[in-house]
Amino acid sequence: GAALAYLVSRYPAVSHTFILREVLALRALGLRVEVASINPPDREPQAMASDERDEALRTYTLKQHGVLGGLAALAWALQRHPRGLLAACCEALCSGQGLGRLRALAYAVEAAMVARWMERHDLHHLHVHFGNAAAMVGVLVKTLSGAGFSLTIHGPDEFDDVHGQRLVTKVAAADAVVCISQSVRSQLMRLSSPRHWGKLRLCHLGVDPERYQPATSRRRPGPPRLLCIGRLTPAKGQLLLLRACAELQRQGLDFELIIVGDGPDRQGLQHSARHLQLQQRVRFTGALNQVQVRAELDDADAFVLPSLAEGIPVVLMEAMACGLPCLSSPVNGIPELIEHERDGLLATPGDTHALTAQLARLISDAALRSKLAEQGRAKVLKQFDLQRNTAQLAKFFGSLPAVSEGRAA
Repeated sequence: GAALAYLVSRYPAVSHTFILREVLALRALGLRVEVASINPPDREPQAMASDERDEALRTYTLKQHGVLGGLAALAWALQRHPRGLLAACCEALCSGQGLGRLRALAYAVEAAMVARWMERHDLHHLHVHFGNAAAMVGVLVKTLSGAGFSLTIHGPDEFDDVHGQRLVTKVAAADAVVCISQSVRSQLMRLSSPRHWGKLRLCHLGVDPERYQPATSRRRPGPPRLLCIGRLTPAKGQLLLLRACAELQRQGLDFELIIVGDGPDRQGLQHSARHLQLQQRVRFTGALNQVQVRAELDDADAFVLPSLAEGIPVVLMEAMACGLPCLSSPVNGIPELIEHERDGLLATPGDTHALTAQLARLISDAALRSKLAEQGRAKVLKQFDLQRNTAQLAKFFGSLPAVSEGRAA
């Protein structure tokens, strides 16, 4: 039957739950999907949800096998694919400069480990999420063993260092490239030769509308609650949000803001909240698991993500599916999810005044909130349903010879 391997740099990971959902949905459709992760999970088992714990147990984690695992894989590759191993090592060496060559050789060793694991599990196609280092390992797996190779590009991070990430090489090497937004697809078209454009397939991510539904009980009384979920990094725009909230406070509007997530900006943001005298209005929760996130979604009146760069955030889909009116910014893939004043609001990226004005509308206009909430959920049901979009992905995978045959083409 149809089978393929997934390779992710860290799995399961708190900020990439959508990969886990995709894998489980593909398995439910009858595909055999086995996952390898270069790094161990980012949390202890007790901090994970049960499906994450199960997944962590069945995932092949390269770094847990250390030097001995690497040596065993090299010995295997020398015996099974001597030419492929030589070609992969040469390709790796050519891809790095200076000390980078050592790291690139380490990728060749990891490629041997993945290829050996795939052969043991009778898998002949490798799919990689993100165009990062794991994708370079994927390219080398194909060189070493002749396995099929595809990748999902999310953006915008992959486009921050196109040369360093060797993105053009990865697209050229892949049999197929899944783009999570038309924005990503257009950027890859800009970078790649037109002869590779046929490989670029648009396939949106999605959420399960059964799992994410509007809250049944009314939340406790109090001022309108704004919710922001995301890693605390400059790209997510949380500092702009705090500045806009300070302006709303000066205008005399009543509200609360809950910021969920962790990241390098946490201390700076907490300092800014104190400096802007928002301590009474803003609560930082730190990183939360899926169950806790769900409780925050149920308890909010509106969702805000004033990003400066994004793919199409799954958390925005989740908030819309939960019937929350959403405010974001028209960057990268977001306009494919939110049309301004139809299924949400969009504020000019990086513009505190624009953000303040749209927030003021959300806070003070309950009728607008309810209209956007209804339209937002309808949009997710129509275009970002996990089952439907994964079925499309499964069909696409099934069209790749190394997946459908269960053997190399």
